[in-house]
Amino acid sequence: MRPHSPDDDVLDVLIVGAGLSGIGAARQLQHRCPDKRFAILEARDAIGGTWDLFRYPGIRSDSDMYTLGYRFKPWRGAKAIADGPSILAYIRETAEETGITRHIRFGHKVVGAAWRSDEACWTIEAERRADGSRQRLRARLLYVCAGYYSYAEGHRPEFPGEQEFRGQMVHPQFWDPSIDYAGKRVVVIGSGATAVTLVPAMAETAAHVTMLQRSPTYIVTRPGEDPIAHKLRRMLPERLAYRATRWKNVLLGMFFFQLARRRPAKVKERIVGMAAAQLTPGFDVGTHFTPRYNPWDQRVCLVPDGDLFREIRNGRASVVTDQIDRFTADGIVLKSGQTLPADVVVVATGLKLNMLGDIALTVDGQPRRPSESLAYKGMMLGNVPNLVLAFGYTNASWTLKADLTAEYVCRLLRFMDRRGYRIAMPEVDPTVPTVPFLDFSSGYVQRAASVLPRQGQRKPWRVYQNYLMDMLTIRHGRIDDGVLRFDRVAATLPTNDPIAEAQS
Repeated sequence: MRPHSPDDDVLDVLIVGAGLSGIGAARQLQHRCPDKRFAILEARDAIGGTWDLFRYPGIRSDSDMYTLGYRFKPWRGAKAIADGPSILAYIRETAEETGITRHIRFGHKVVGAAWRSDEACWTIEAERRADGSRQRLRARLLYVCAGYYSYAEGHRPEFPGEQEFRGQMVHPQFWDPSIDYAGKRVVVIGSGATAVTLVPAMAETAAHVTMLQRSPTYIVTRPGEDPIAHKLRRMLPERLAYRATRWKNVLLGMFFFQLARRRPAKVKERIVGMAAAQLTPGFDVGTHFTPRYNPWDQRVCLVPDGDLFREIRNGRASVVTDQIDRFTADGIVLKSGQTLPADVVVVATGLKLNMLGDIALTVDGQPRRPSESLAYKGMMLGNVPNLVLAFGYTNASWTLKADLTAEYVCRLLRFMDRRGYRIAMPEVDPTVPTVPFLDFSSGYVQRAASVLPRQGQRKPWRVYQNYLMDMLTIRHGRIDDGVLRFDRVAATLPTNDPIAEAQS
């Protein structure tokens, strides 16, 4: 019998998060690196991440499921724009059918991770949800699939006089299922993806729903079902049909994004025109559906089968573009002097972003903060060894980049095994000019400027937000690219991050 080694207690990979990204990462590890020992730590008590957390009325994807779904698992649902419960079932099915569930330790929130170079290993500290006790685990590679926003709190501004309001107020991230809005007057504050989902869903039973926005958002209608996908399913084997539909949607998405960047005025005119065509003649599209910014300076909202416009047309919903002056006992007074009566107010004012699930990182005793780091290929942090994070696209489906990242992790592990390496670390060149990680004017991105890492103006520090470019770089590019530094034995790593020093 082989004698017990300290390495027997060390996982090869520890995945943080059992949502869409985490389950996908585990599946890729199983398939491409079957010899690797891994575990998943999930802070909550269920699989699904976002899709288990969000329970507000009408919750659905804002991307088509042929690209939001995994590359390795065809989406079989009829709807391309799927509801939350269907997406959750898809994620859970992926975990169950491959035995991933048994690798998940539920109710374990990772609060800290400490790297030691002399051991080439992370020590991860997790807090048990059940009793608040702490557990420590060790892993060679830490793979954070915890998303990019806080589960503990959303963005929730305080409004003057809101304590006087006698109705119910709720943030959609923390939806209260006991709220009965049937036959009641509802005001949804916001104009993003959550708001445009809530309004038509609640309008089905509410007396009336008003979407109160400070400024308009670009809203585009797409079919709830993809007729080309259904036709391909009838003509081709399942996986081939799925692959063809996926590529069709990837290329169309990239085409329209590039068109918006190159001809913003024309695209703006087209989007606003499409909105006008779905509303009643004389509707004030200029005020309510014509944003002040160019398309894709912020994320474009998607409504399946024009459900939002349908509810506005039939009078069960309306849009008001104004600012809140104060709340009263039975409604909201606007800056214009108009009063909106309300029994229920939904504060769909956005998310609070964070990175790495608020894990406190140290490298050889020195704190490392994402905001003081440079992102390598949008998935590692400069001068932080053996750490990968899943961060999807802002202009396309999250899973496209998450899938590529999982493939890269497997390529990296196999490469390190062949060469006998134990450490992989992107080494920062302090002369690389830096810019913000996300080129978005959205409020939730601007509020997170002090949280997100930076990106460089040249590869491999550039975040392209482009699936084809990332596929060439991540799936087919060299692992040993001259920037990623490898060591076979314990090494002395930089104690200071030049990005942090430059900002201090």
